[in-house]
Amino acid sequence: MPGREYLRSCPTEVRIKFQTTLIAVAKGPPKKFTGGGRWEAMHGELTGWFEVRVDFARTSHHRLFCLVDTEAIGQSRPLLVVVHGGTKAYGTVFKKRFYDQLTELGDEYHSRNPRSIA
Repeated sequence: MPGREYLRSCPTEVRIKFQTTLIAVAKGPPKKFTGGGRWEAMHGELTGWFEVRVDFARTSHHRLFCLVDTEAIGQSRPLLVVVHGGTKAYGTVFKKRFYDQLTELGDEYHSRNPRSIA
C-alpha cells in the first residue's frame, strides 16, 4: 500500500507520467523494457528492484520502486508490483533508512505466496 498511497499523493502531472510508464512496462516484457530513462533496473544491494523516475519542475525527483514478480502462485503473467515511492530534492539522494524500509516492504511482500494483491 505505501506505493499506492505515494502515487495518489503526487501532483497530477507526475502521477500521469508514472501511470503512463507503468502501463507501457506492464504491456511489454518488464525485465527487458527500455523506458527511455523513466524505467531503470537498480543495482548493488537493490538488484531485482526497478525504479520509475519522474522529475518535476526541476525542483524534485519523484520515484516509484517496483518489483517484477514471476513467482506469484496462480498468476499467468508476471506481476508488476508498485511497492514504495518517495520524493527528494533535485540533486540529492535518499537516505539509507529509506532504502532499508523499501527492502523491508519487499521482504514482507515476498513472505506470502499466494500474494496479497490489491
